[in-house]
Amino acid sequence: MSRTAEKTPTSPVSISLAELIALRSHSGFRQGAPPTPRAQRSGDYRSRFRGRGMEFAEVRTYQPGDDIRNIDWRVTARRGETHTKLFHEERERPVQFVLDYRRPMFFATRGRFKAVLASQCAAILAWNALKQGDRVGGVLFSEEGQNELKPRGGQRGVLQLLQEMVTHPAWLRPPHAPFSPRQRLVQSVQSLRRVIKPGTLVFVMSDFSQWDKNVEKELTLLGRHAELALCFFYDPLEAALPRTGSYRLSDGQGDLTITTGRRTSDQRYRDNFLAHHRQIEQFCQSHRARFTAISTQQEPQQALENLFSLRKGGQ
Repeated sequence: MSRTAEKTPTSPVSISLAELIALRSHSGFRQGAPPTPRAQRSGDYRSRFRGRGMEFAEVRTYQPGDDIRNIDWRVTARRGETHTKLFHEERERPVQFVLDYRRPMFFATRGRFKAVLASQCAAILAWNALKQGDRVGGVLFSEEGQNELKPRGGQRGVLQLLQEMVTHPAWLRPPHAPFSPRQRLVQSVQSLRRVIKPGTLVFVMSDFSQWDKNVEKELTLLGRHAELALCFFYDPLEAALPRTGSYRLSDGQGDLTITTGRRTSDQRYRDNFLAHHRQIEQFCQSHRARFTAISTQQEPQQALENLFSLRKGGQ
């Protein structure tokens, strides 16, 4: 760890620009591993994914052997002759970070808020994208609405994302504001197809509350022209109830007391979490997307090493 990172204070319930900038020192994904040549190390991030996206170049008359999927039907109809689109490899691949800042992400019983950990992971990945010469952008959504950042190259692309994360209005909510799901997950995912261009690498950072078949449908459509990596954040209490006892829970407006230790109800609770986990993981397996589950107890560097050590689909 660098001296800068050591001196930068961190909070389990909030983020700061200085902290996210300091995470630049963690963007090699080689913590604890033997030193490797620079060329090999810098290739890790790229080799784990499919490479750069494709950028539109021009339209020309269709020729035998052209991919029919690239036919430009509008130009074809206008000119009365079949035309096809030509593409070339982008010099700078767009990398988009989709961050869920809805109320359930501002929760943890151990470690740090899911939203804090997601922001830290996004910062590390963004700095790593900069090392590869990629363009960094973001989509941040919450009950307050959705903010979109067009991918930009160089350090300014990373800094615009970090600044947007730190100043997002979700951090200014009252501590015990009730969850009001005005911005549903499916609405945010649906909007991504409008924002994200073909060939983009997309990291979705969320607890995926409100995951359903409609969300899967929208992600499937997005995955046809973009590469997906889903990072599933959860708190240990969401995975399993604590040991036998009575616990009082509050949402800031009312209280609820739960009693644990009943084998049937405790097992049902665990099964519900595992079913949610499996739905997301199985979706990734069947759609060639990357998947990792990240506990609020984990350090961001450790969580991302798990992501990059996995084959597609969390295998």
